[in-house]
Amino acid sequence: MPKLTVAVVRAAKHSGKPTSTGKLRPERLPDGGGLALQVTPDGAKSWILRYTRSSKAREMGLGPCDPDGRRGLSLADARDAAEAARRTLRAGADPIEAREAERAARQRAEAEAKAAAVTFRDAARATVDAKQGGWSSPKHAAQWLATLEQHAHPILGDMPVSDVGTPHVLQVLRPIWSQIPETASRLRQRIEAILDLARVRGWRAGDNPARWRGLLSEELPPPRRVKRVQHRPALPWQRLPAFMAALAQVEGQGAAALRFAILTAARTGEVRGATWGEVDLDAALWIVPGARMKGRRTHRVPLSAAAVDVLRAARPADPKRADLIFGATATRAISDMTLSAVVRRMNEPGPGADPDAPPEWCDQEGRAVVPHGFRSTFRDWAGEIRPEGREVVERALAHSVRDKVEAAYARSDLLEKRRPLMEAWGEWAGRPAGGGELRSIVAARARRQALG
Repeated sequence: MPKLTVAVVRAAKHSGKPTSTGKLRPERLPDGGGLALQVTPDGAKSWILRYTRSSKAREMGLGPCDPDGRRGLSLADARDAAEAARRTLRAGADPIEAREAERAARQRAEAEAKAAAVTFRDAARATVDAKQGGWSSPKHAAQWLATLEQHAHPILGDMPVSDVGTPHVLQVLRPIWSQIPETASRLRQRIEAILDLARVRGWRAGDNPARWRGLLSEELPPPRRVKRVQHRPALPWQRLPAFMAALAQVEGQGAAALRFAILTAARTGEVRGATWGEVDLDAALWIVPGARMKGRRTHRVPLSAAAVDVLRAARPADPKRADLIFGATATRAISDMTLSAVVRRMNEPGPGADPDAPPEWCDQEGRAVVPHGFRSTFRDWAGEIRPEGREVVERALAHSVRDKVEAAYARSDLLEKRRPLMEAWGEWAGRPAGGGELRSIVAARARRQALG
């Protein structure tokens, strides 16, 4: 028979009597059928159900006690909960295990509901936010999002990321796989990264449907076998003296930055962010901090006499260490498009020019050159006529050693071996152009003047 009443529950207090060991332990007031009111020394009350299963005694906490049933279980509530647990026990299940299973199922349902609210577009934004701290250029985030917006989001963008499967990924990739394989391959890698992050954050489960090996590789041909990779157009190294002579006729920060980028074989982003505190004109040395390098490692650049001349011409009367060398202002960098615009203007045809003729400054296929292509020009020149060897040239380009074992031992940046290489490059760039090239430069300058 039940022993407790509402009045007893409301008035129940701990007796304050210690045990034989001198400790104060919770005290229990039984109600019958294994149900008891537990009171701790500090006055907290809760309901406990004792039962036996498989010859083992177990205790199940039913919840806090509140005689009024507002912030916990009243006496009646506790008796109902105890009876429900006894019914579970009579049905052959353990009440504690059944409650834990129910709780886990509820948590899974809540997680699935939450995941269903996260779209692929949301996961893409979260992936960019998570990764961009490790990217050397802020442009990379914009490129990621632009590629996804153009090719993936029309199909996947509003879909719950938990629902994205291999058929959806193939629906995105197949139309562009043979047309623009390099972009398609990058897109696949980005989708894979997004779905990996979604799995880590609990927004989806299972294998990644954008994985290449053993999955998409069975449906799509390798991108490099579909179409030859188109590298960025690069000027043949034999024409560099003529180009530099033409570039010398162009004024402005963009032209100066492009000259310096060519003479140092550096990436345009490294040049645009260069500050006066990074260069030592007396030592003819430019030290690019790792935070601004693609490989995240400090890169020392020996400066040729020609490169030093560019810096001296750009140097203000009283430069501050943090001031940008080629900035639009002392603290605002010029854009990458500023350098591209210099080459584009140098390639503008004059009045009456043949519209089908290749640009003045183009690669061997007739494509107009771009600033980044001059790193390839330097690589071809060094590979064909210089004795320093591949390792020195690759260091000059700040390329990392791909072999991990070799990289562990090759710790020198070969600075002193690179000095004569860069000096020779500067001398080649400043070499007088031949008569035919000089006529070309004069004609190009006349076209620009005619265009105003």
